[in-house]
Amino acid sequence: MIEMPPDRLFIGGEWEQGTGSEIVSIFPADGSVNRVLHGASVADGERAIERAVRAQSDPAWRRLKPHERARFLYRIADGIEANAERIAHIQSRDTGKTLRETTALAASAAGTFRYFGAVLETTDETLTAQRGDALTMSVHEPLGLVGAITPWNSPIASDAQKVAPALAAGNAVLLKPASWSPLVSLELARIVEAAGLPKGLFSVLPGSGREIGNLLVEHPRIAKISFTGGTETGRALALKAAQKLMPVSLELGGKSPTIVFADADIEQALAGVLFGIFSSTGQSCIAGARLFVERPSCDKFVDRLVAATRRLRIGHPFEPETQVAPLIHFDHRDSVAAHVRRALDDGAELLAGGCEPEGEAYRQGAYYMPTILAGVSNAARICREEVFGPVLVVLPFDDEADVIAQANDNDYGLACGIWTRDFPKSWRVGRAINAGTVWVNTYKQFSISTPFGGEKASGLGREKGREGIRAYMAQKSFYTDLSGAPHPWAAETVQGA
Repeated sequence: MIEMPPDRLFIGGEWEQGTGSEIVSIFPADGSVNRVLHGASVADGERAIERAVRAQSDPAWRRLKPHERARFLYRIADGIEANAERIAHIQSRDTGKTLRETTALAASAAGTFRYFGAVLETTDETLTAQRGDALTMSVHEPLGLVGAITPWNSPIASDAQKVAPALAAGNAVLLKPASWSPLVSLELARIVEAAGLPKGLFSVLPGSGREIGNLLVEHPRIAKISFTGGTETGRALALKAAQKLMPVSLELGGKSPTIVFADADIEQALAGVLFGIFSSTGQSCIAGARLFVERPSCDKFVDRLVAATRRLRIGHPFEPETQVAPLIHFDHRDSVAAHVRRALDDGAELLAGGCEPEGEAYRQGAYYMPTILAGVSNAARICREEVFGPVLVVLPFDDEADVIAQANDNDYGLACGIWTRDFPKSWRVGRAINAGTVWVNTYKQFSISTPFGGEKASGLGREKGREGIRAYMAQKSFYTDLSGAPHPWAAETVQGA
């Protein structure tokens, strides 16, 4: 057992008990309570913002050279690595994810801080082409205060993807984690504090979206919001940000297609499809939730897929052999089950799952069986709505044009997976699909060096990559005269004065 973070929030560099509504973190495997927290109130958030303004405007921070700022990111990365086991256990307790996955997420978070430290040291400003008697330059400066709002499904990795580039850019960051999974973000605050980051530059404010989320979006001193979460919340946030003319980054929902052509390596495709939808218990924005299989091979492929799905190991997050762990919360489990019931009412055929697992080991947890549905068209509700759980819908297709049309016939455009031995075909189809990320003969592979984001209702902007820092900066142009002469428009006037 690892002790959970205490009932304290990190408010502008000080550990204080929150004065907002109570937050209860539970362990989804058995419903036991991890920690009861006093969440952040609007007053707590206002105090964090005041401290952030002072810290971010302090010349001791603003005038640090890039390589000096990078040292803080390296120390945070070292702190995450040194505490990786503790971070993994806290996140597994908080979210129900397997220890194998949360250990990988901790390593990913450390890598993210280290990567943006390196990018910070190696990113140059631009000397633009001269088109007159002036030296012209483009430079980038911090925006000021950044509000980072992260989801409950992979908090440590999501936190790092926002906090690291925002700090690297010279901003102060106010992080609002989801109320269902606040603990690992508070553990990150402890590590950031130990790394010596100046007080006030980082706060962790668990609380309701209605209070803390709206405060961050509406407060005049917040210069940008970076949000990962549901599409409807993202739309509402964007409307509020528009009133301030404030930039936003939105990483929203998905209903990603996975496409298996008849010429695919079947073993590779089966493993990729299973991983794409059932890993993380389907609680992933890029989950491959719509499976399109070329008609000549559809029946055989689906038969093998169903058999493999029934062999997946469902179990406790701390058991090393577990592949499918509980969902994050009983309320969410009930929501997933409701989606499946509606699909069956709409005429879907149940091929696997569709219920809670039986047995004493699962009785007290928020478990749900990996589920496969068929017998509906791409227009069915189950193919349009994001379930955010272990639910896959199978649809046949006839040719490239058919699958491109069906895959794109959706409000979302986050990701896509393609399985085929024909590289030109994968290129044609991948370029034709409306998605921010395309995987070929693999799925859910990530690199911090490669930009990530979505199209259509899946979001706005990109995270990761070398340009990830620039998303948290304002661009400024400099013109410095080289001629030494008065401007000709007023030269004669000046001489005669």
